[in-house]
Amino acid sequence: MTKKNTPETHAFQAETRQVLQLMIHSLYSNKEIFLRELISNASDALDRLRFEAIQDDSIYEGDSELRIEIETDEEAGTLTVRDNGIGMNREEVMENIGTIAKSGTRAFLDRLSGDQKADAQIIGQFGVGFYSAFIVADKVTLSSRKAGDAAEEGVRWESDGGGEFTIEASDRETHGTEVTLHLKEAEKEFLSKWTVRSLVSRYSDHIGFPIRMQAEAEEGEAEWEDVNKASALWTLPKSDISDEEYQSFYKYLTHDMDDALCWAHNKVEGSQCYTTLLYVPATAPMDLMLQRDERTGLRLYVKRVFIMDAAQSLLPHYLRFIRGVVDSSDLPLNVSRELLQENELLKKIRSAVVRRSLDMIAKIAKDDPEQYKMFWNQFGAVIKEGVADDFANRERIAPLLRFASTHGEGSEPCVSLEMYKERMKEGQETIYFITAENYQAASNSPHLEVFRKNDIEVLLMSDRVDEWMMAYFTEFDGTPFKSVAKGDIDLSALQPPDPDSAGEDGDKKDSEDTTQSLDADLLKKIQDTLNGQVSEVRASRRLTDSASCLVLGEQEMALHLQKLLEQAGQTVPDSRPVLELNADHPLVHLLQEEEGDEAFSDLSQMLYEQALLSEGGSLTDPAGFVRRVNKLMLRHAPPDQ
Repeated sequence: MTKKNTPETHAFQAETRQVLQLMIHSLYSNKEIFLRELISNASDALDRLRFEAIQDDSIYEGDSELRIEIETDEEAGTLTVRDNGIGMNREEVMENIGTIAKSGTRAFLDRLSGDQKADAQIIGQFGVGFYSAFIVADKVTLSSRKAGDAAEEGVRWESDGGGEFTIEASDRETHGTEVTLHLKEAEKEFLSKWTVRSLVSRYSDHIGFPIRMQAEAEEGEAEWEDVNKASALWTLPKSDISDEEYQSFYKYLTHDMDDALCWAHNKVEGSQCYTTLLYVPATAPMDLMLQRDERTGLRLYVKRVFIMDAAQSLLPHYLRFIRGVVDSSDLPLNVSRELLQENELLKKIRSAVVRRSLDMIAKIAKDDPEQYKMFWNQFGAVIKEGVADDFANRERIAPLLRFASTHGEGSEPCVSLEMYKERMKEGQETIYFITAENYQAASNSPHLEVFRKNDIEVLLMSDRVDEWMMAYFTEFDGTPFKSVAKGDIDLSALQPPDPDSAGEDGDKKDSEDTTQSLDADLLKKIQDTLNGQVSEVRASRRLTDSASCLVLGEQEMALHLQKLLEQAGQTVPDSRPVLELNADHPLVHLLQEEEGDEAFSDLSQMLYEQALLSEGGSLTDPAGFVRRVNKLMLRHAPPDQ
């Protein structure tokens, strides 16, 4: 068994090496971010130490003046970033150093395209952290000791960023972490104190701890001086903060390469005192739709003391993309995650955070529709979750929704519910919609035929969340929703009068005549032939061009969603749709004239199966469907010449 103080050499995992090399090459044009990342790590370590000291201040070991120091050595060609924060023990160094690929590595690598600019954005979302040092260094040495541990329990880690790293025990008198970068020959510009100071000012001026560098001195020992404001940005008056500073803090907070789309900074004083600084990112993280079970949330501070990084109690999950800080003056410093769930003050803060987040998004929609399109393409699907998850704010969320529609611009989801209502026909009392597995399936659905014929707008919904959302979304501003693929459809009140129809109710009479134009015995025979696959066969008032379609009950699940659940191994409720036939279609005429039992059965089954396919359902016997289609084509093919 290896002794704890024996130096060890370990190989990086293959995927970790691949990510590291890709990161170094993709981020080279933004190489100065290494300093932001190292300072961010140091700040987090100081935050954690200060939080631990709430319970026991002896953990400071007599050094409670928390700080970050940056030192350059031109002769040695090194740049060092050190802190007197919480520090790490051997196990934590093994676990934490190199966590750029700690989880989701394979999915991360699969997203990379080889385009350096595009890959840099993905890497930025993933978080570069400690390993950004290798962008400018050909060797990195880390020394650390966890606060409270003995001096001999320090640890030293070193690597050239290639295939291996070494780790060994190392005596260290002070707690905290020191990272020394042995700079590449081409990166010696970062030995310039002026360069380093300007980078601190650009990226880390807002850090709430002093960042110190040695001042130039003519004689005697050099003195340390602060090179940042050391004021938590959210505590400053808004009038004192520039847009550039807001964006810099966002990048520090999120490790994002891009600027935030917008932000909202509010301070509440009175019976309760707290400050919120909320950001909307410009780009969604690559795993946004997979984060329903991940730890997300805002950073929580109490009286500027960092409490936790992902306070889930502060945001509902449909706003999981919102980033930012909440700082309360009233919560206890030793508040735990469990207490947060039950704290009444925090519930009030959460309510305000949700309201401000939605107001911030609504402001984009109102002031800049083009920018809102970009936002919606990134985050629209998760905003829709709020319709079902957050009943209290549904009236705030509904105006934010955007959909494609039969009157819209292609597949672009740019139609709001207010816009739809303004365009409703005279006498129309329903918002019509259809859900499908993709835009093409929705746009080409046979259920839309009579609506297009009568120029009635239908919303086209193709996000996976849509079918679930609409189960909870029954009306907007007093107007009910109606799926064009479920239940009966009667548009007689919206159709123009037919001059050839007799009587005041000629249009209604014409609709009834169409329904009755298929013989009841024929419909019964088709239903019997389909042997329980459908609950009813009837003439359609929906179809003008297609031969058939399937209609579900008002409360039944769409067929494309049933298929998804089945593929996921979920139990799907039994569903027997209605088969509607177009009485004017040649295939239906052919069925009426068919006398042979086998041909009648084949044609009936084919009409059902093509309707099933058009709804996104699955065939139980695809080969049988192909045989039936082939038989029909051969039967009606012209004879050989």
